[in-house]
Formats: sequence, structure tokens, C-alpha cells
Amino acid sequence: MQHLPLPRPARNIMTESRRININVPVLARVEGEGALELSVRNNHLEDLKLRIYEPPRLFEKFLEGRSYDEVADIVARICGICPVAYQMSAVHAIEQVFACDPGPWVRAMRRVIYCGEWIESHSLHIHLLAAPDFMGYSSAPEMARDYPEEVRRGLRLQALGNELIRLFGGRSVHPVGVCVGGFHHAPTLTQVAQMCIKLQTAIDEAKALISWAASLEIPEESLAFTSVSIRHPDEYPMNEGRLVSSTGLDFTIEEFEEHIIEHQVAHSTAFHALLDGKPYLVGPLARINLNSDLLPSHIADVVRTTGISFPSQNMFHSIVARAIEIYFALIEAKNILEEYEIPRSPYIDVNPQSGVGYGCTEAPRGLLWHRYELNNKGEVVKATIVPPTSQNQARIEDNLRDSLEAYGLDRSDDEIRLHGEKIIRNYDPCISCSTHFLKVNIQRQ
Repeated sequence: MQHLPLPRPARNIMTESRRININVPVLARVEGEGALELSVRNNHLEDLKLRIYEPPRLFEKFLEGRSYDEVADIVARICGICPVAYQMSAVHAIEQVFACDPGPWVRAMRRVIYCGEWIESHSLHIHLLAAPDFMGYSSAPEMARDYPEEVRRGLRLQALGNELIRLFGGRSVHPVGVCVGGFHHAPTLTQVAQMCIKLQTAIDEAKALISWAASLEIPEESLAFTSVSIRHPDEYPMNEGRLVSSTGLDFTIEEFEEHIIEHQVAHSTAFHALLDGKPYLVGPLARINLNSDLLPSHIADVVRTTGISFPSQNMFHSIVARAIEIYFALIEAKNILEEYEIPRSPYIDVNPQSGVGYGCTEAPRGLLWHRYELNNKGEVVKATIVPPTSQNQARIEDNLRDSLEAYGLDRSDDEIRLHGEKIIRNYDPCISCSTHFLKVNIQRQ
């Protein structure tokens, strides 16, 4: 496949300092605003700030006083792309308070609905947000004129992921099928059989996607960063396990706040999080780095054909990690659903009680940690939610600082802006930061 080269403006050799502000406008269905501010003097980066402006969401306060059986539907509204992740972390935490185990059927089906979220989210990011960066286009519609089938593939896979969420959630956006103790309903045997056929049909396409993603013009760079993810002894992580890092840490989700601290920075309304005082990475690359040995052998064989070795310290390999996880999720969901049986009940009855519970699952973008304090009626006294985006903020700034220095600050303004955007989008931190509609304002000194 031939790739169109990224237009390269003439190099701008600079002897004076300059300041570049890259501003993200407010977009439909997204609350937030961002800007990248660089201070450059004599081709050296003196200061860098990734500004994220987000009005208070107040979801943690909304939850206070609410009954436990309202929580899953409320937290699903936090994100239109990753509602399942918020629901899974929430119900796990509340079930820990109630000391209840929904059983193997619920556990397996929760894994299936999570697979749907990985498929739709990763497909959207790869084909519509990230690929244009690597193929030299300013937008997905522009890329679609030359590569229509690649874009259609992304839309097909995204639609299939949404169908899988809808199978158990009732709808794909802000699903309502999840509850504490299980699901409100169980799909019919016919619905599941039809879904298995669709999953099987998509597997070869997802396998080819891994090779395609690895063939993109991925910048070669190696950065020092710490990966953090859930680690399960028997399966690729999704809903359960301990927290591990590439530096050798291994702790329970209850010990999260002993190692990971959120803090406010002056230049952003978004929290930054540090692991024992240092930035760290969560998300698909971190998961692959720490859990590649838990991939089924036939998937590991496909990964080896890419020529990319994991663990990888090249952040741009995230696009390949996402493709691998799509392939894995399709096979995992199909294998589980092929053994599907209609349960006597899709949920168990629970007995509300007071206490503190913790839930941590792997959203498409990484760790999503919840903590709930409930009273004896099962009402929320206090809620704490730490999303993956805030955990990656400090890592993104470090990545920008190192990569832009290595890229060369003597380049033109457009080249630096495009490379900075590519780095930010590579993390898929939120829709506002991941679109291709960034405005640039340049001020020189």
C-alpha cells in the first residue's frame, strides 16, 4: 500500500524564541477545551503546557444520596464512547460492599459486553482519528476519498462493537441493561447465534487490520515510561485482577490511592495523576506491554508477524496495540457466546449494606478506578472516580516534551503543530483532543 506523504513546509531555521499556542475549540457532544503552549528559545524547549479546560462534570456529587441501583445508569452518562467501563467499575465496587458474587454466567457476559466496547472504541480511534495522521491526511473524510475501503472497515467494526454492547445493554450508547448483581435481561439463543455469525465473519478482517496498522509510517522513537495495567493470572485483563507496573509494582485495587495520587496543576482544570510521584501510562500499549504473555498462542503468532516486539517503548505502537485488542476481543466474545446458555435469572438479588467498595477495570483508554462509600440503605455517601484520561495527562506532557525536542524545534510552525497533534491524538485522551479540527494561533517573540 502506498501512503501519501505528509506535506513538509520549508524548514524554518530559528534564532529567536517563539511561543506557539494550539487551541482546541469546543465540539458538539463534548465538554472541554484544550491548548498546547510551547515556549521555544534558540531551538530549545523552555516550557510546555497541555491545557485542558473542562467545566465541572459533578458526577461524583450527583451520585451522593442516590440508591445503589441508580449508579450504573448515571455513570454510563459520563462517556458516550466508554459507558460500559464506567458501569463495570461501578457494579464491581458496589458488589464488593454487598459481599455478593453474581456467579460465572454474569462474569462471562460482562466480559462479552466489555469486548464490544473495546471493538467499537478502538475501531473509531484507528480508522477515523489516528490513521489520517500516519497517512498524511488532515481528516478521515479526506482519507476516505483515496482509501474508502479502509474507512468502511473501521465503520463496520465499530458498528459490530456497538451491536455487541446493545445485545446486553439494550442500546449501544449509555446502555441500560447493566445492574448490580448482573443484567436486567438475557439475550435469546437466536440473538446470540446471530451475533456469533457476525463475530466470526469479522475475525479475518480484524486479523488483516493488525498487519495494516503495523504497515503504517509509524515514527521510530524510544521513550522511557512506566506502563501500568490490571494483571490477571489466567486471562488477558479486563474486569478483574491486581495492578502491576513495568517497574515491578504489584498491588491490589484497594491500595490504588497509596500509589496513585491525583493533583491539580495551575494550567489545567483536568487532574494529573502520578504513580509514586512520577508520570505513567495506562491504555492498550500498557496492557500489551504487561500482558502479552496472556494472549492466546494463535493471537501471539499473528503479533509476531508484525515484526514489533512487545513490550515496546514506542508510544506510536499504540495503534497496533489497539488493532491487536480488536482481534482478541472478537475471538474472546465469540468463544464465550458459543457456550451461551439462558440462565435461570440474569442477575442475583442483593442485600444493601453499608461499607466501602472498590472497582477497577480496563476501559479502552486504560485503568478506570471507582471507590464508593454506601450507608446501610445502599445509598451513596461518597464517590470517587479516576478515569484513564487524567492518569495519562502527565505522561502526555512528558511525551510531548521529549518527542518535540527529538523531532527538531527548528522546523516550521506547521510541522511542529502537526507532530504535537499526532502525539496527543495517539493517546486518544478524549474526543476533543482526538479530532482533526485543532486551531492554531502562533505568537512570536
